[in-house]
Amino acid sequence: MELLYTGKTKNVYRAGAYQVLLQFKDDVTGENGVFDPGANTVGLTIEGAGKSGLKMTKHFFELLNATGIPTHYIQADVEQATMTVREANVFGKGLEVICRYRAVGSFLRRYGAYCESGQPLDAFVEITIKDDERGDPTISADALQMLGILSLQEYGVLTAETKKICGIIKDELAKKDLELYDIKLEFGRDAESGEIMLIDEISGGNMRVYKNGSYITPLELEDAFLNG
Repeated sequence: MELLYTGKTKNVYRAGAYQVLLQFKDDVTGENGVFDPGANTVGLTIEGAGKSGLKMTKHFFELLNATGIPTHYIQADVEQATMTVREANVFGKGLEVICRYRAVGSFLRRYGAYCESGQPLDAFVEITIKDDERGDPTISADALQMLGILSLQEYGVLTAETKKICGIIKDELAKKDLELYDIKLEFGRDAESGEIMLIDEISGGNMRVYKNGSYITPLELEDAFLNG
């Protein structure tokens, strides 16, 4: 298949008309050998991370599809660590949508003068621009509109869908006594219909989850969630 893009944690191949195949890698984002879902560099390689992340991604996308939420998911082959999805056009050069339930990570680094570590947040949604050179800066709804990246109406759709999706994910994790602190999602427009849909993956590699106040690594999380 034609290789379209080599990413940090997955490669993208052409799989047919309006379809692409994602090949999951064992690389995860972080810095100095420490995992960080918000980092814009590959921090470490964990054997089995690709298949593990895909198992969790498959579970959540099939759950979301069943509830009628638009996603790019078509099917997955866990043994091959591949997922077939609908082709999407990203907003601008790519956006990340973060939903936060507790003050940790970059939120705490920025606003630590006004909050404590782990302080509860009410599903706070923020959008960042995918730009490694500039450290993936956050951006407001007005700036997104003025720069021609996203209309105010589309911004409303993104934030509403994010809260709905993350609520479902949070509740699923809670069934295994796992608490979602924050999660990073990505959206795009269906290349064929133009509909806004959830894209990328939903795995331990793009969320922070704690159990009894202790952080759980991506592989530990996926094992606890799928096999616990």
